[in-house]
Amino acid sequence: MKYSLIISFILLASTVSGQTDYDKYFTAKVLRFDFMLAGNSKSTTVYPVTMKEEPYFGGSGTKLIDPFGYGNLKYEVFDAAENKLIYSRGFCTLYQEWQSTLEAQKMERSFYEVATMPFPRNKVRFVLSMRKRNGLFEKIFETDIDPSDYFIRKEKPFDVNVTRVLYSGDPSGKVDLAFIAEGYTAAEMQKFREDVKKMTKRLLEEPPFSSYPDKFNIYAIEAVSDESGTDFPGERQYVNTVLNSSFYTFNTDRYLTTQDIKTVNDYAGSVPHDNIIVLINSSRYGGGGVYNYYSGTTTDHPLSQTVFIHEFGHGFAGLADEYYTSDVAYNDFYPLGVEPWEPNITTLADFDSKWKKNIGEGTPLPTPAESKYSAVTGLFEGAGYSAKGIYRSGMDCRMKSNSAKGFCEACRQAIEKMIIFYTE
Repeated sequence: MKYSLIISFILLASTVSGQTDYDKYFTAKVLRFDFMLAGNSKSTTVYPVTMKEEPYFGGSGTKLIDPFGYGNLKYEVFDAAENKLIYSRGFCTLYQEWQSTLEAQKMERSFYEVATMPFPRNKVRFVLSMRKRNGLFEKIFETDIDPSDYFIRKEKPFDVNVTRVLYSGDPSGKVDLAFIAEGYTAAEMQKFREDVKKMTKRLLEEPPFSSYPDKFNIYAIEAVSDESGTDFPGERQYVNTVLNSSFYTFNTDRYLTTQDIKTVNDYAGSVPHDNIIVLINSSRYGGGGVYNYYSGTTTDHPLSQTVFIHEFGHGFAGLADEYYTSDVAYNDFYPLGVEPWEPNITTLADFDSKWKKNIGEGTPLPTPAESKYSAVTGLFEGAGYSAKGIYRSGMDCRMKSNSAKGFCEACRQAIEKMIIFYTE
């Protein structure tokens, strides 16, 4: 790959920066642990698949433990000799979304998953936990990993062209975004690069991202498809694309995702990355975003750039949907007696942990959806696919509608915290 020499120098600078704890426990590479989540609406089983060494760790050399507590799953890495937690990350998957659908009450399915971490120098213990309906995590899988295990595959990354659309510095101190082409043929790669530039420009114009233009590295990964576009199963239209994306996820026509997480991560491994964006070459309205999994959107609909900002809010900052009138496939997604982990919605079970302190004196609670409160941080009922019992902080927000002027205060603060986590 043409870009590998540049990346090698970047990572060399990162490894000599004096991060004592990181250097003690990890190398500059990545350990990728692939597994399956299988089950139904009530049970889950984990099946390990394979392990792989990848060349480019893009994360922080100092902030190794996840401080947020976000996600419906988390993985933790413990040094085996010291029994010390040395790395952790929260994340979500399409599997747990599927568990809340009617189909999951009738049948079992399996979903391919990937967990990545800096490559350990010594033996570690990998622990995978899932958040239950009561909001608490429960361990569902544990295994020991020996970094010298010859079953850890050491294959070269895909030989794929990569364009550095924006480079602000050492990946260990930046938010590194990997845009992957989906539904672009070899002849359409110039269009893909221009589409990434358009999305990057739109992202860095949106507050609070606009306050941190020097905190991002943007890579465009040219994954080539045999055909243009994406699948529309509900309309019996199918094309041969590299990431196997599809509308009608969980039988919702506008929900556009890929379940081919293996291939997504195979391509993302070509660059150091903190977050993945799948850019789909289509003019249809749609997209999807899953926290620390990937964000995806089409490129050529008039609202594509706005949808990208919304979906990236999910994938990057763990923001919840704030709308409650659109059809979704989920049933009782947020139990009303449990505080959601997402920072921008509340059931009032633990409102003190959210944006309560930001509400001005005299603002009525709940806050009426009246024009005089349109710019106020309050407690507006209706969010998380439910008109009752779940609340949001603003009357309108990028996580609620495409017509919103921007993110609400709770969302902006959550995004800023995530940017700071990766960069400072």
